[in-house]
This record gives sequence, structure tokens and C-alpha cells, in this order.
Amino acid sequence: MRNGAFDSPMRNLRNDLQNVARDAEALLRATADVANDRVQEARARAEKTVKQAFDHLYDRRLRRRMRRYVRRTDDYVRDHSWGVIGAVAGVALLVGLLMRRD
Repeated sequence: MRNGAFDSPMRNLRNDLQNVARDAEALLRATADVANDRVQEARARAEKTVKQAFDHLYDRRLRRRMRRYVRRTDDYVRDHSWGVIGAVAGVALLVGLLMRRD
């Protein structure tokens, strides 16, 4: 249930939020030439809200993606620890040799 049943509703919600934000942006563009002060104030608040919503949406998505990469890397290092140690030792040896040449 961790990913299967919960993932689809969250994806649908994310898609719906993106659609609402796109529609709000279209509405803001359509009312750009209206000079009424109240309309301009509402536009400014809506622009700010849409920008914050997109920032939060993509920030959370980026954090989730980074956590996934960190978990995969951690799993790989734990499963192949001697190979990783050998690779790091080899890179350190190469860097040491290159620095010694100067």
C-alpha cells in the first residue's frame, strides 16, 4: 500500500493542481490590461499564490527525488562495499600521482 494505492491519487492531485495553476496563469494574462485597482490587487495576490504553489510543488518533488537517489546510493554502497572502497582507493591513487607530477 505504500506506493501502489497511494501513489495514483497523489499523482492525480498533483496533476489537478498543475491544471489549476495553469488556468490561473491564463486568467492573469487575460486580465493584464484591466486597469481597475481592485482587479490589479487581486491579480497581484493571485500571481504570488500561484508562484508559491509552483515553488512548493517542485521543491517537494525535488526533495523526494533526491531522497530516492540517496537511498539508492546508500543501498549500492552497502551491497558493494569492497568494490566502492577499491574504486575510491584507485581514484585517490590517481589524484596522488597527478599531484606528485607537478
